[in-house]
Amino acid sequence: MTMLLTIALSKGRIFQETLPLLAAAGILPVDDPETSRKLILDTNQPDVKLVIIRATDVPTYVQYGAADLGVAGKDVLIEHGGEGLYEPLDLNIARCRLMVAGHPDHRPQRSRPRIATKYPNTTRRYFADQGRQVEVIKLYGSMELAPLVGLADYIVDVVDTGNTLKANGLAPLEHIADISSRLIVNKAAMKMKHARIKTIIERMAAAVAA
Repeated sequence: MTMLLTIALSKGRIFQETLPLLAAAGILPVDDPETSRKLILDTNQPDVKLVIIRATDVPTYVQYGAADLGVAGKDVLIEHGGEGLYEPLDLNIARCRLMVAGHPDHRPQRSRPRIATKYPNTTRRYFADQGRQVEVIKLYGSMELAPLVGLADYIVDVVDTGNTLKANGLAPLEHIADISSRLIVNKAAMKMKHARIKTIIERMAAAVAA
């Protein structure tokens, strides 16, 4: 009896850029997540399923073994903390930078500048490591709005082209980390399904190198 292998992915850019790498490992989805209502997608291999979830939930599903493998951005992994996971492969896709951004000439009036972000853990660590005291406000989207309406002095967010920042009169000010998507593996699955997972990692690695 072959063991079922479950791979957690999020919709959008990461999914689209992961498809060719999965194809290199011989895995092709039968359904398109953009048009299908299904949350678990079949593939051309009867024992491989894809689960489609929010990007921020991918490490949690893999950590707790609800998925054997997953693809997650390094920004999400840094925020999650990476417990219970192996990170064997940088897929070199969905590249961007995690930055502190704001008005270039803004001078905070507060003793502890306010930082709006959807990465509160990462943000606290970054400023604490520098011995800077800040107040972190968690938001779920439209970060650029926070400095414009006075909710925050700065934001911490991923920056791709920087066009959205520019359009709102903001600029990247400090570089926190270079981000790309990584293949992650549940630690128990790596032991139980080692040969199968190792083959997938090797084939995807070859596709990344090519």
